[in-house]
Amino acid sequence: MATKKEENKTINLGHGVGRRKTSVARVYLRDGNGQVKVNGKKLEEYFVDAINAAKVVQPFEVTETTGKYDVVITVCGGGICSQAEACRHGLSRALVAYDADYRTALHAAGFMTRDPRMVERKKYGQKGARRRFQFSKR
Repeated sequence: MATKKEENKTINLGHGVGRRKTSVARVYLRDGNGQVKVNGKKLEEYFVDAINAAKVVQPFEVTETTGKYDVVITVCGGGICSQAEACRHGLSRALVAYDADYRTALHAAGFMTRDPRMVERKKYGQKGARRRFQFSKR
């Protein structure tokens, strides 16, 4: 009779999806000691700029939970800055999914609101989104 192997399943405490421009970040909150991994790399390796790395962990500072949870993030699309803001939005949602008491502090800091600003699409018959071709009277 075959024995069933026990799988090492990681338990996610919370899950959140963050978006900004065309970036989408899936964030998984796990019990741990404060490690943040983005696409398999450490936070400082993925976001080389310290400002973008600091943006990602801002929800921990607002809720005073720095070093309590491990975070695994999968992010794609957009640029580095919008990816960092998408990660911040997803992490805020994951923290609220785990503990709803964090919502008031995160909402007051503006991390629960999705930033709706997107690039306007180019229209047909025009040179760009807003730019028209030069008018010629004759």
